[in-house]
Amino acid sequence: MVPTLQRDRSWRILVIHVAAVDFGTTHRAWSTCEENTAYLERFNRKKRQVTRKWNVDETYVRVKGQWMYFYRAIDSNGDTVEFWFSKERDLRAAKRFMRKALARHGRPTRITVDGSQTNRTAIIQCDAEDRLKRGGNPIVIQSSKYMNNNIEQDHRRIKRRIRSMLGFKCTVSASITLAGIELIHMMRKQQGIFAAATPLSLKQQFTALTA
Repeated sequence: MVPTLQRDRSWRILVIHVAAVDFGTTHRAWSTCEENTAYLERFNRKKRQVTRKWNVDETYVRVKGQWMYFYRAIDSNGDTVEFWFSKERDLRAAKRFMRKALARHGRPTRITVDGSQTNRTAIIQCDAEDRLKRGGNPIVIQSSKYMNNNIEQDHRRIKRRIRSMLGFKCTVSASITLAGIELIHMMRKQQGIFAAATPLSLKQQFTALTA
């Protein structure tokens, strides 16, 4: 565990980078922050509630010459719901992602996928598990490539940031950096409750997050 003083110093360094330089440098600064999970959790605790209609999909990320997978979900407003980086693209990975999303954000009424049978099966199985605990109606699953265009566009915004970098050398750096990219992406969308009344700059949002 990194001492509190050292964590806060690393966090302040990241704030300075966000305020002063481009995304590429910001991502490199983020990758040096050992307590990135704690920082992301701070934001998640202060993130506005997502809607009950989600779009779920995964995109590809190259790590050390191999394709790996980045599961993502956005809501009907385009806000980020959840994300999950995985070495595998299979039912186990899809279920881990879906359980994480349901645990953090509750049950949606509808999820749209692009036709992936694996994602559909993961949703059905995780939905059944969740209803045993909470009750409620089954989640409606829609399969539509056209209706999933919004998340495809959101993927592209993330992938542009990845392409501007030199690439990932290992899964650890990929996971850490992707979390940083997603955090800043959510801030760009003004998803923090501290930005609900008035849009804030990245610097202002980082300041509010550390207050």
